[in-house]
Amino acid sequence: MKGRQTPGVVFQPQVHASLQRGISKMVSAIRPTLGPLSGGVAMDHLNKTKSLPEFLDDGGVIARRMIELPNRDEDMGAMLVRSMIVRQHEAIGDGTATVAVLFEAIFNAGLRYIAAGGNAMRLRRCLEGAVPLLLKSLDDMAFPLTGQQAVTGMAHSLCHDDEVAEVLGAAFDLLGAYGRLEIRDDYGRGVRHEDVAGNYFYSGLFSKTLVADDAPNGYTVVENPAIFLCDFDIEDHRTLFPVLQAAHAASVRDLIIIARTLSEKAIGLLATNNRMGKFRTIAIQLPGLNPTDKMAAVEDISLMTGAVPFLQITGESLERVTAKQFGHARRLWVDMNAFGLVGGRGDPRPLRHHLRRLKARYHNSSKADERKTLLARIGNLLGRSIIVRVGGFTETEIKARKSLADRTALALRVAVEQGSVPGGGIALLNCRRLLEDHLSTVDDLDERAAYRILIKALAEPARTIFQNAGYDPGEVMAQLSERRADTGFDVVTRRVVNLCEAGILDSVIVLKTSLRNAITTAAMTLTIDSLIHLARPEMIGNPQ
Repeated sequence: MKGRQTPGVVFQPQVHASLQRGISKMVSAIRPTLGPLSGGVAMDHLNKTKSLPEFLDDGGVIARRMIELPNRDEDMGAMLVRSMIVRQHEAIGDGTATVAVLFEAIFNAGLRYIAAGGNAMRLRRCLEGAVPLLLKSLDDMAFPLTGQQAVTGMAHSLCHDDEVAEVLGAAFDLLGAYGRLEIRDDYGRGVRHEDVAGNYFYSGLFSKTLVADDAPNGYTVVENPAIFLCDFDIEDHRTLFPVLQAAHAASVRDLIIIARTLSEKAIGLLATNNRMGKFRTIAIQLPGLNPTDKMAAVEDISLMTGAVPFLQITGESLERVTAKQFGHARRLWVDMNAFGLVGGRGDPRPLRHHLRRLKARYHNSSKADERKTLLARIGNLLGRSIIVRVGGFTETEIKARKSLADRTALALRVAVEQGSVPGGGIALLNCRRLLEDHLSTVDDLDERAAYRILIKALAEPARTIFQNAGYDPGEVMAQLSERRADTGFDVVTRRVVNLCEAGILDSVIVLKTSLRNAITTAAMTLTIDSLIHLARPEMIGNPQ
């Protein structure tokens, strides 16, 4: 291939040198984003019709946009870092710059040890063996994040936007770790929020003919409705006769029918029933974009309201419907796009058991999409939600602030759930003491080398924060050397402060994930001995 010097298989010492160059290029693009007074990265638009570059200050987004380096050997190193950062970004939403600078510091120090005659595989095992010690050290430092002031302080340390921090701090103080929070664009200039009571789903009316003609978007509120729940596709309108008869016999005033689909004749039957004036019927589409989501909605609505669901999979028929199988709620609202339940009358004991099972699945799942879905279900079942609307002066600013609010909310949620530690890189600095204590008791050369590598690497995030803010890292570190463990340097106020009192905090789970990802990925990368490049289409028939 013309202009390409990389052979199909690459061996040492070129492997480590090439990986190091690729890693350096990727991390150097992300390093400026670490800290409250950080810089950013300007990137060309993929859309060539836009002339202005895109300004990015999120390490996860920067890594996603860098999809290939010109040199294939260097590209392998860069893509190893990219994969690690993307995993961190998807799982936690924060700590991408921290994990990047930790990884590079460990990898570079490990290379120097290997070049001096150390064994890569033994070093890898020792580095990985130190992970439980460091995680325990962080756990010992962690404390609960409670009270609106503390939550708001951490939100500010994450996003450095006063409006966003105030709103998110108040939201999570009210909702806790599992509450339902939605962040949406807004065309106002500020950040506002609305508190939504009850449970709501993104699925609305089958037809506006079943509600008042003058209702905007079909919006209707129903007090004390009876609720019939099924996942049937109702084509034959006569199928609904037993349901209507059961409601009439029970003197129901308002009946809500939730089904997968209703034919036009079935909707016409319900409209005719409404005109008779005996009782009102409203038909709502069963929520969910796929069968799995729909079954989850059936389960949740059933437990909220006490409705006994009729399911196609069991072969049930509507002929035996009775009013005892109806669910109930204090209030229901609905429009063409969504509906909500307030004061569901289901048995609270099965609902609590259901919530415990969902929380267990949430904590045990390693899939980001599944965790997101489970968290939304848990938040909805808890019965209180907050919608945050993020605005700005321009569309670009609105998108940037919304993205910032999304990242902050994700990191804030895990901090509320798992606890927090002193921020500004100080918690990682404090972890060095445990390694220094172990170092004095260890005789194995590889283990001693691993501890020394980690002791130096753990200072890199703090040094980077100071450097990005325009300070000499050596001078600041000297100021902190004799200070207490909860003391750090606030780069915004230019003072040494008590980090907890100043609200400069980090999520313990973010730091634990960053440490685990950085150490295990760097240790694995140190053991790569050769690179193999598959032939690209243009290389076929043109061997290098």
